[in-house]
Amino acid sequence: MKKPSNWTRYYDEQMKDRSTRELVEEELRSLRVGVQLAKLRQEQGVSQTQLAAKVGMSAPNISRIESNPGQNMTLQTLVKLFKALDHDVTITPRPHRFVRQRRKAANR
Repeated sequence: MKKPSNWTRYYDEQMKDRSTRELVEEELRSLRVGVQLAKLRQEQGVSQTQLAAKVGMSAPNISRIESNPGQNMTLQTLVKLFKALDHDVTITPRPHRFVRQRRKAANR
């Protein structure tokens, strides 16, 4: 069996901490919009260039949105992209992660 790398050991150790694990999971959730867009686009057999033409954007912008989790985009752009793929966008408000952490700490 291959010996775990220093990174793997570090990651595993950090993930034992509940608050760190929650922060990592929240950041991973933020990746989902671009991933969902790419998956849906591919399932429909639409290229980035075709989607870009539908919404009046450039293909590199579509690529950036799909691959960059920190990509800033307006709600209007998000709705336009998913609408071009025949999907609606739903937004669910939730407390900021620091508020959730304070609430959890107060309940302990």
